[in-house]
Amino acid sequence: MATVDDGFVEFVRERSSALLRTARLLCAGDRAAAEDLVQDVLARVYCRWSRIVGDPEPYVRTALFNAAKHRWRRRSRRVAEAQWDDALMSEHPSAEGGHEDQLAARDVAMRALAQLPPRMRAVIVLRFFEDYSEEQTANVLGCSTGTVKSQTSRGLTKLRGLIDLTGDRVEEPR
Repeated sequence: MATVDDGFVEFVRERSSALLRTARLLCAGDRAAAEDLVQDVLARVYCRWSRIVGDPEPYVRTALFNAAKHRWRRRSRRVAEAQWDDALMSEHPSAEGGHEDQLAARDVAMRALAQLPPRMRAVIVLRFFEDYSEEQTANVLGCSTGTVKSQTSRGLTKLRGLIDLTGDRVEEPR
C-alpha cells in the first residue's frame, strides 16, 4: 500500500538532481549552499506534502526560488561564494568544440552569471536555464511580467558586458 511518504520519496528520487542543479545556479556555484537550500526546501515541503494538489514540481520550484531570494535577507551580509566547478550542468553538453572548449565556455558563462544580483540571477536562471515563460517566471518570483522583462533585459545586457565576445574571459568585478 502506497503512503504519502512514498510519493514524496519518489519525487525526491526523480527530481533532486534537477533541483540541486538549479539551486547551484541560484547560489552562484556554491555547492554546499545549494545542498543546504534544497535540503531546507524539501524539509519544508515534506510538512505540506499531503496538501499539495496536482503536480508538486511548480510548488517545490517556487519554494526553492523564494528560499534563495530570502537567503540573503536572513544574513547581515552576503557571504563569499565558492568557485564554479566543471561538473555543473554536465547534463546539457554543448555540441560545439571539444570537451575542454565546453568546460571553458561553461566556466566563463557561470562566472559571469555569478556576478549578477540574486534576483536578476533568478530571472535569468528561470528564463534560460529552466525555460520558463515570462508569466511562469513572474508567478514563481511573485512579481509582474514587466519586472521579469526588465530584469531579463538588464541581466542579459550585464552578461554581455561581462563576457568577452570571444568567450575567453570574464571581466573581473571591481
